[in-house]
Amino acid sequence: MNKFERRPAEAGEARIEYLDGDFRILRPGAYVRCAVTGEPIPLDELRYWSVDRQEAYSGPAASMRREQERR
Repeated sequence: MNKFERRPAEAGEARIEYLDGDFRILRPGAYVRCAVTGEPIPLDELRYWSVDRQEAYSGPAASMRREQERR
């Protein structure tokens, strides 16, 4: 998905496949949930995720926290 593709007007949670440097929308929605904090992340603001774990993160701190939990 890129910034030029239109997003549906749905306000629900999206289902995403996380790829290297991009993601694919499997079920349309307005947001995904952070795997660490549980907070909703609008798709326009989604910047951090794990391809291996297929998880989204609200920011670098959440991403690092998950990384530390996995060790």
